[in-house]
Amino acid sequence: MTVATRTGSEPMTARSALRARMWFTIWGIAWAIFGTVAFILMDRPWWAFACGVLWVVATVDLFVITRHIRQGPHYQPGRDVPPYNPPEGRR
Repeated sequence: MTVATRTGSEPMTARSALRARMWFTIWGIAWAIFGTVAFILMDRPWWAFACGVLWVVATVDLFVITRHIRQGPHYQPGRDVPPYNPPEGRR
């Protein structure tokens, strides 16, 4: 049995799978568009509405993913690091 060892630098070196999430979202948008059009042609308004809502949600998610990709990598401190310098004289 192999035990995984930690290097202690995981928060600094960890990378999110944003590009994979982006491609899955694009794939989902394509299917949502197809579903919306197909259900409109089949005269199923509620299913077309559901696919349309899914289309909107996936599109918003795509914008969020694109924004995160454009921000680039940034430092994410651990739990023991405060998000700001503590005020002087307080502990």
